[in-house]
Amino acid sequence: MYIEGAVEGAAKIESGSRVFVYEVVGLRQSEETDKTNYPIRNSGSVFIKVPYNRMNQEMRRITRLGGTIVSIQPLNALQPLNNGKGSLKSASTEAISNATSEETANTEGNGKATPVAEQQPKNKETKGKTMTQAKAKKESHADVPVNIYRPNAPYIGKCISNQELVGEGGIGTVRHLKFDISGGDLRYLEGQSIGIIPPGLDKNGKPEKLRLYSIASTRHGDEVDDKTVSLCVRQLEYKHPETGETVYGVCSTYLCFLEPGADVKITGPVGKEMLLPSDPEAKVIMMATGTGIAPMRAYLWRMFKDAEKAANPEYQFKGFSWLIFGIPTTPNILYKEELEEMEKRYPENFRLTYAISREQKNAQGGRMYIQDRVAEHADELWQLIKEEKTHTYICGLRGMEDGIDAALTAAAAKEGVTWSDYQKEIKKAGRWHVETY
Repeated sequence: MYIEGAVEGAAKIESGSRVFVYEVVGLRQSEETDKTNYPIRNSGSVFIKVPYNRMNQEMRRITRLGGTIVSIQPLNALQPLNNGKGSLKSASTEAISNATSEETANTEGNGKATPVAEQQPKNKETKGKTMTQAKAKKESHADVPVNIYRPNAPYIGKCISNQELVGEGGIGTVRHLKFDISGGDLRYLEGQSIGIIPPGLDKNGKPEKLRLYSIASTRHGDEVDDKTVSLCVRQLEYKHPETGETVYGVCSTYLCFLEPGADVKITGPVGKEMLLPSDPEAKVIMMATGTGIAPMRAYLWRMFKDAEKAANPEYQFKGFSWLIFGIPTTPNILYKEELEEMEKRYPENFRLTYAISREQKNAQGGRMYIQDRVAEHADELWQLIKEEKTHTYICGLRGMEDGIDAALTAAAAKEGVTWSDYQKEIKKAGRWHVETY
């Protein structure tokens, strides 16, 4: 996880509670259904308002009563009619967009500097209906390099290059930084993170603490010579909630303005949550917002770049990968040329889907966020997720998981599966990977 100071922490905006509307058919009459405004005998469908934190409990209750969930919609998808009652726009499984927190923090799909990681899922297991496909064997990560360099003895690397990734007319600044690590023993794998210690003192007069950033290069580096490591960093900028003054992130600003040739203190690597499976026939679903693209870039380079393929004769990717990438504008599509070149060269193995919030519209006519794209493709994604060889990676703004879960809850419910229970199973199997901030 990105380690931030107290002032930077104020940039986080809680998305708040959400209410969804379940459209349900087939419920048998009971005291519960008799209380609804839409008696099953008259309408054929029951519309039930459900808070987000009770979605899965309500789904299990509906299953016990013999019902089938036709769709899950955010409450704001209900349109008032002349008679004062509500009607769903459609029976499709659309999920909510998480616009509020992104807009308020002025990050909107771009994120802060790519943070990361050591988040461990809470394993409070509950029994429920799951599927046998979930129980794939988790890979051993015993040989993964971790903490080669620690904060009290960091590696002193050197900035080789610092390039702007946001095109003209885009929002904010995002930099691709490459560091020379040839003088030490820093080794890493795709999906890991490194720590950066910015110079100077914090507000308490103590040395600045490290911040973690997802690595954007493969284990061989951008030059495929085992001598570099790369990061994708957005300068954090937001309004202080009390004073209204513009605040800039300490470490992200330091990195975004770092000159080539400058020394930088590096720690790590850390992280085993986001490692790519070793199976070259795996199916890999990637969902990223903004600088959450960093680990996805590393995966895709390992899969498709010619120099990487030559350097890894034991790993020749023959599977399928799908990237769903959320950004605010077209100029903010990070690594756009790289991504589209890979899609063009490997159309059978790589699928690229954008969610461009300020240029595209979702089904309700609002801004198109990554959650909306997932909702559009929920049934197809669900069929992929069920396969034993499929790994799913989510990286970006915290809160994006809510809409993803809502969409997959509806898709799984069509087969009588409780998504939250199934998700626990694939997490245990090492096939569901999340880093959000």
